[in-house]
Amino acid sequence: MRSNFATYFLLGCFLFIATSLTAQSEKQKELEAQRQAILQEIKQINSLLFKTRKEEKSVLNQVEDLDQRISATENLIRVTNRQANLLTREINNNLTKIDNLRTELDELKEDYAAMIQKSYKSKSQQSRVMFLLSSESFLQAYKRLQYMKQYTKHRKQQGESIKQKTAELQQLNKDLVAQKNKKEALIVENQKTKRELAKEKKNQEALIASLKKDEGKFASQIREKQRKADAIDRQIEKLIREAIAKSNKASGTKNETTTRESTFALNAEAKELAANFTNNKGKLPWPINKGGVVVKHYGKHRHPQLPNVTTFNSGVEIATENGAKARAVFKGTVLEIQQLKGANKAVYIQHGDYITVYNNLATVTVKKGDNVGTKQEIGTVFNNPLSGKTTLKFLIYQNTKRMNPADWIFRM
Repeated sequence: MRSNFATYFLLGCFLFIATSLTAQSEKQKELEAQRQAILQEIKQINSLLFKTRKEEKSVLNQVEDLDQRISATENLIRVTNRQANLLTREINNNLTKIDNLRTELDELKEDYAAMIQKSYKSKSQQSRVMFLLSSESFLQAYKRLQYMKQYTKHRKQQGESIKQKTAELQQLNKDLVAQKNKKEALIVENQKTKRELAKEKKNQEALIASLKKDEGKFASQIREKQRKADAIDRQIEKLIREAIAKSNKASGTKNETTTRESTFALNAEAKELAANFTNNKGKLPWPINKGGVVVKHYGKHRHPQLPNVTTFNSGVEIATENGAKARAVFKGTVLEIQQLKGANKAVYIQHGDYITVYNNLATVTVKKGDNVGTKQEIGTVFNNPLSGKTTLKFLIYQNTKRMNPADWIFRM
């Protein structure tokens, strides 16, 4: 009974360790994927925001760009630390498993040696025959023959078990060496990243000091930019309200509630399209064919260096490569192409009662009323000759209600 309990206990421990190791392995893969994504993001930030330019960037732009890189670098350090900590746990688990295997192997070898010794003493064919002939009955002789077969089979199984556990032990030792090497490499990489981060923060401190010297001027610049952005938002929202009213009038809708709430009156086909758009929340492709980096997120934000200044962004702003194309994130119909005052062109695409807006385009390759497909290119993103930056502003509305694009676009 005790022997059975010990066997079940050891089996349970083994299964627990095996399950734990599998979970840790999956987590390690997930963390490595995150690390590679952040490294790619930093690479894009360096390429898109820190290219050598003839023009000098303003202090505000320099601070904003450094914020992007510092934030990504800090994120990289956090993920790398988690990887190193997880590797430490995996190494400790493997050390425990190696100790257990060595104990099992020693016991197997000891048992196997005793069996070989016993077998050697009675290995002659004559002794086996005499063992059978000395049986008192045919049934006893049959049982002794079966015993001899089982004994031989058990000895063979133990030999195979020793071979298997030896191979397993060797593999664990190899894994352990690999894990230790990977951990050392991560630690070295993290130390290098931390040194780079310290330099970045030192540069940022110098820039912030210059900001603080003339805080009023810079605050006024930010507020002026916000006023311009608000004016563009009002143009966009006015166009959407007018488009809804025009659409409802054309469809003959006289529902006062619909008119008051500024919502599209949808037919069956448009409802289905809107439902499909909703079902793809979080899975929509990026609105740029070459990808990019989100440099301004949706919503209200307090300026990190000027705490008395807050800004609001009605969508997301994505820095991308020069010559990048804006593309539809979902199938729909081009609702409008607008030349915004104080800005560049914007394309509106309707998906039932949803509207996606692609602002700051230099050229447009679609026209009003066109049906477009998912990922279809609709225009070229404008490249600012002063800053050298190519930035798309992307917005999502449901009727007149603003939505956070990051909730809709895959991994934004």
